[in-house]
This record gives sequence, C-alpha cells and structure tokens, in this order.
Amino acid sequence: MTLRIFDIAGSGMNAQSLRLNLVASNISNANSVGNSAADVYKSRQPVFAAELNNAMGKQDVTSKVTVKGVVESNDAPVMEYAPNHPMANKDGYIFKSNVNTVEEMANMMSASRSYQNNVEVLNTAKQMMLQTLKMGQ
Repeated sequence: MTLRIFDIAGSGMNAQSLRLNLVASNISNANSVGNSAADVYKSRQPVFAAELNNAMGKQDVTSKVTVKGVVESNDAPVMEYAPNHPMANKDGYIFKSNVNTVEEMANMMSASRSYQNNVEVLNTAKQMMLQTLKMGQ
C-alpha cells in the first residue's frame, strides 16, 4: 500500500517532466518561420490520463498518471507579408509558429509547481516511513 505512493508521485513527476520538456521545445521554436503553413513549427502539448488501478476487486483505488501521447495544436500559424524575407513564399508571405509564449510560461510555472508538489509527497512519505520504523525500536 505505502509503496504505491511512490509509484503515483513518480508517475506525476514523469508526466510533468515531459510537460516541461514540451514547453521548452515550444518556447525555443516560438520564433521559427516557414514558407508554408505545413512547414512551420506547431505548438505541442501532452495528453495525460489517470490510470485507475481497480483490478481484481481491490477495495482501494489508486491513480497513476499515464502519458497517452503528444498532440500538435490545430491553431493556424500567423501569416505575415514579408516579401524581402529569405523564407517568403512566391506571394511574399512567411508563416510564423502558433506558439503563444505567455501560455507556455504559464504552463511552465504550473508544471514546475506540480513537479515540486510530487517531490514533497515523496519526501513526506519517506519521512513518515522512517518515523514508523523508529517507533519499532
């Protein structure tokens, strides 16, 4: 029972780590341009799901976070008229990434805090286990 705490918090840390990596990738490609809507970088977001462990009639239900995948945003890239740009298409347009840096910064703060919360859960569970062991001495 107690070791499931480590599994649950660990799965949450893995999920938030992926989220932070995607945020970093999105921010680093926020200013990328292309000569068509298909060529430009699109914002990527993780898809998470809670995995309910209620198999074999167990009374207690625990949830772990599973990563179902990564999806690209369907938002249209920003089309800008820049005929002198080296990436401009034949009509003089460039396409800028659809990454919203303000949203990405908010995602980064949220993911970082969630990661820290899972670390605190692990540390608290560890301390409780150590205190329980000390009671038996």
